[in-house]
Amino acid sequence: SIRDAREADLEAMRAILNKEIRETTATWTTVQRSPRAMRRWWMDLRRDGYPTLVAMDGPRLLGYASYGRFRTWPGYWRTAENSVYVHEEARGKGVGRGLLTALSVRAKYQGLANLVGVIGADREGSLALHAACGYTEVGRLPEVGAKFGDTLDMVMMQKNLSNSARQTRF
Repeated sequence: SIRDAREADLEAMRAILNKEIRETTATWTTVQRSPRAMRRWWMDLRRDGYPTLVAMDGPRLLGYASYGRFRTWPGYWRTAENSVYVHEEARGKGVGRGLLTALSVRAKYQGLANLVGVIGADREGSLALHAACGYTEVGRLPEVGAKFGDTLDMVMMQKNLSNSARQTRF
């Protein structure tokens, strides 16, 4: 099942994220998140009206997803950037797809026009997941990142959520 994250979920979410930070290029940092920093991140998203969703199998947290500001300038208010992390034992079982689908529903309900995924070009599973969920590759930035001594390329993928992305808000 998928539901909104609760404070009690933060430690399991942090464990998933920190493993990715330590061992993969899923996120381009080497600084693991502390319990305090994880809570601050979650509270900041909540304060700004952005969701954090978790996928559960009974009491076990299988993964989580969120979206937040894409850019801070007012002209970007209809676009958000997603993050999806799935426990390695739950990958390939529909957890990521369920989370991304639920995020799209929530974003559309909130009046967003676009969700953007910013993904390392070496992350084939994440790229395939986003494509399967209706995202389109819209750009690549070669060698903009680095981790573990390697340079990394970034892929930007976008999902348009509205029939009219040209609406304005004043």
